[in-house]
Amino acid sequence: MNELILAASVVFIFGAVLLAYRLFGDQGLYAMTVAVTILSNIEVLILVVAFGMEQTLGNVLFAATFLITDILSENTGKKAANRAVFLGIFASAFFALLTASWMLYRPADSDWAMPSIRTVFSTTPRLVLASMTVYAVSQLLDVWLYHKWWDFTEKKYGDHRRFLWLRNNGSTLISQFVNTVLFNLAAFAGVEGYTPSLLASIILSGYVIYVVTSLLDTPVVYLARKIHDKKPRPSGCDRRKSRAEETPLPGVFVNGVPSIAGDAPFSKPPLCKGRWAPLAALGRVVTMISPPAPPHLVAFFSHA
Repeated sequence: MNELILAASVVFIFGAVLLAYRLFGDQGLYAMTVAVTILSNIEVLILVVAFGMEQTLGNVLFAATFLITDILSENTGKKAANRAVFLGIFASAFFALLTASWMLYRPADSDWAMPSIRTVFSTTPRLVLASMTVYAVSQLLDVWLYHKWWDFTEKKYGDHRRFLWLRNNGSTLISQFVNTVLFNLAAFAGVEGYTPSLLASIILSGYVIYVVTSLLDTPVVYLARKIHDKKPRPSGCDRRKSRAEETPLPGVFVNGVPSIAGDAPFSKPPLCKGRWAPLAALGRVVTMISPPAPPHLVAFFSHA
């Protein structure tokens, strides 16, 4: 039964991440970062047996944070991925301080929830502190490795869209191993009932789950990139390029400088809106009707 629930949770959680991205874009992923970061700090307290291994819950939920940063790295850029990491740290810190404040209240005589709340959340500060520290280390490592793999494959093969599966799994598998070992040692070492053999079993089972979820989230990253590619592009005046859009349009702008008319096949630039629309329209007309530039000017601007 536990195995079926875990398998269903992978589909549900990864599907929710993809749906949030489809409906709300990057903002949806930031919202999911906050949700999964806080909920995984609670779910990790539950110990179950699944697939013949004793393991804590929260592994699948926490794996979604790596999926989120990989989608942001792929479609928006390194800065957006790091922003999600720092947002998760902030959410964890807020959660830790708020739950710690609950312990200070004196419950009413008719209260029935406080004993259970104290049982669950009395250990939360240590767990959240361990989670925040390890989360920051492993997630920043994941983003850094993702772009290192990307730089390597792009430099070697000259194509920035290929090998998504390599940068996705090559970064996640390494950073999740670091996360699994450091978190379980920081959170449970010395806690009554967590023997060295049990900790070793939890680390092994946790990493096995991370390996499986890492392989399963690769198609989700491809689907997210497909969603991104189909999205309408913003206006040319305000457009911010992602890593996958860094190739300039021929005949329009090269490194921020207008190219010489006639030095490349005409490509229609994105439309500008608002107060820049008349100027943009004039620029398109001039580009279409201008005669080819003299060769010496083309050579001058090409080497400028």
